[in-house]
Amino acid sequence: MKKKDISILLSVLMFFTLNLRATAQTKVEEDWQMKSYFMVFLTAGPNRTQDSATAAILMKGHLDNIGRLFEDKKLVLAGPFLDNGTYRGIFILDVPSAEAAAELLMTDPAIKAGRLDYEMHPWYGPANIILKPKLD
Repeated sequence: MKKKDISILLSVLMFFTLNLRATAQTKVEEDWQMKSYFMVFLTAGPNRTQDSATAAILMKGHLDNIGRLFEDKKLVLAGPFLDNGTYRGIFILDVPSAEAAAELLMTDPAIKAGRLDYEMHPWYGPANIILKPKLD
């Protein structure tokens, strides 16, 4: 084979390889209906010195806020970590921007009081992860 023929063959193979990769990614996105979210890791905040009665009030407000965000379809998943470490729990927020996510997080009484803090990361996941509670 001539150098020119090899060059053309390699170009064609590269084109098909790149095209297959793009098609595969698109197929996965189509099958899973992928979309962007904001993953929030709740952490122990800098102010955890509240007495037990105040901490209980903040926790009730935190849980009420979770319920409101879920009802408003802004929160698709939430839950605590069970190891009592620095990382306290997780939220997955369905909002258009980091600014909108930060605004929602500041509606949480435990975050506002400094009992909880957070780390936020944009996350790409399946659009159908929304979980519905079992209502008896």
